[in-house]
Amino acid sequence: MQGKTILRDADERSQSLELRLKYVARFEKLLRRPQAQEVLDILRQYGRNCIPIPSRTERHYWSVSCLPSTPGKALIRVNASWMELFSLYADGEGIRALFLVHLSDFTRDHSLDQGEVDDALLERCVMRPEDVSSIFPRGEDIFGVKIRGLASIGRFLATRRSLQAIRAFNLTHMNRGRNAYQASHCYSLADHMLSGHAG
Repeated sequence: MQGKTILRDADERSQSLELRLKYVARFEKLLRRPQAQEVLDILRQYGRNCIPIPSRTERHYWSVSCLPSTPGKALIRVNASWMELFSLYADGEGIRALFLVHLSDFTRDHSLDQGEVDDALLERCVMRPEDVSSIFPRGEDIFGVKIRGLASIGRFLATRRSLQAIRAFNLTHMNRGRNAYQASHCYSLADHMLSGHAG
């Protein structure tokens, strides 16, 4: 969780050519959007830092979906088991993100009490306090952190406390079993997530 243990990843990724070709048109549509470079930059940071042994676990334990067609909906979504982990949305010409994490990682007393959310901690994890807000999705110990703007999303992914929370939530759901969203995995997006990843 703290990045001190280095797990050996696979040297090569397991791939399905049929699935790779299935989502090429969606990926090309995403590339035509004004947010494309920001999406790819954040995905690369997320893939490098937030998913354990990503090449070995790709598709079977986590997946990334390319969803650029529906206005107001996510451009991309990362899932594990039956759970959404992370989504990026268009926000004007920029992007906004939704991270799902354990509520107990963001409460002052590490409880499940929604009234104990540590707003000061959330604000320290982003560039500007107005860039962060939160939601309480259904489910025990689940907390949604909404962040606006490339700089604040990048900082949230780089701040030790929030990064540990993301890793813990991702590992929890990857440990719950095989990914239910394997059929919607976009290898073209995953290529960017895993580029520069050291196995």
